Amino acid sequence: MTVLTWSDERVEQLKKLWESGLSASQIAAELGNVTRNAVIGKVHRLGLSGRAKAPSTAAPRPRKARPAQMVRVSRPMSRGNTALAQAFEVEAEADPIAYDNVVPMSQRLSLLELNEATCHWPVGDPASPDFFFCGGKALTGLPYCAHHSRVAYQPAADRRRQPPKPQGR
Repeated sequence: MTVLTWSDERVEQLKKLWESGLSASQIAAELGNVTRNAVIGKVHRLGLSGRAKAPSTAAPRPRKARPAQMVRVSRPMSRGNTALAQAFEVEAEADPIAYDNVVPMSQRLSLLELNEATCHWPVGDPASPDFFFCGGKALTGLPYCAHHSRVAYQPAADRRRQPPKPQGR
């Protein structure tokens, strides 16, 4: 295997081809005896700027209007983890964000206070002094209470059918 070095002439040719808009594969083919990855590496080491892309002729696709999010009542699961099935038998609550805001102060726990019987659902920003864990009664064999189990464990079929939740409020 012959190792070729980047001579001054090859580097100048690389720069010209790069500025003319050729791809790394095309430059490698033009230079000969060099790989696409070698061209990319040399361009990076030389600090050559990215090339301006031609403006796209395609107009951005219009987004479909989404209906307002509806509260969905989950169906019980027929098989699998019984604790998980119990979580789905309970009626769905309206808004998990609103629920997290009404976790009683006496129920809120720090990381050091958590145990197997308490809900490990984190609430808020961990960097904030207001951060806490739900601390409710965890379902047997699961780390979360009934409400947070419904949020965390959704049957795959239901996840595929349910549209994503809107981000802003």
